[in-house]
Amino acid sequence: MSDAPNDGKVLSVTIPAGTFKRIPIRTRVVMPGDDLDAFVTEYTAGAVQPGDILFVTEKIVAITQGRSYTLDEIHPRRLARFLSKYVTKTSYGIGLGMPETMEMALRECGTPRILFAAGVSAITKLFGRRGDFYRIAGDKARAIDGPTSGTIPPYNKAVVLGPTEPDAVAARLKGLLGDTAEVAVVDINDIGGNILGSTLDKAGEQQLVRILSDNPLGQGHQSTPMGVIRKD
Repeated sequence: MSDAPNDGKVLSVTIPAGTFKRIPIRTRVVMPGDDLDAFVTEYTAGAVQPGDILFVTEKIVAITQGRSYTLDEIHPRRLARFLSKYVTKTSYGIGLGMPETMEMALRECGTPRILFAAGVSAITKLFGRRGDFYRIAGDKARAIDGPTSGTIPPYNKAVVLGPTEPDAVAARLKGLLGDTAEVAVVDINDIGGNILGSTLDKAGEQQLVRILSDNPLGQGHQSTPMGVIRKD
């Protein structure tokens, strides 16, 4: 477990519910074929205390589920190339702004849903409204992670989809921890985040989003795909 913040990120945050430590857990790079339970057990040994919340990035869950694809495995159709040109690029990642990630969104969400999301988004953008594409396309589209210059190899040449059954994953990992800590599978970046699955109630998930709102794990080569929340 790391005692230092990532890229200037602070290790604690104060919200109306109190002050919370956000402690990153540094690991090796998770690879396809790794067993998530064994990986989490190895790196959380001695790091999690009763009453903590363990948060795990959706990316390592998805990778261990076989949901990462190298760019040369993906052959974007013409529609994917067309739609990707109109995706707003952000500072934190490529999103669906490349043909390969858009192609995977079409496969994951279905072509009708992506076309409907794109159509609504094109209209509402004319009125200055943003974010409708992902609101309509849903979590599966939002969770697709494409390569960036800051991505750890070999995932700098891969697309990673969102995890399947994240609630069940969280429940299983909680059992591994002896049911002494809560667990959440999170999709957090530098402009916001979502809890994809957890053992928390809705109020607890909303509080967790606030605690993680500044993305304490960072966005690049930190190799800290897990962390612990502990009330100070």
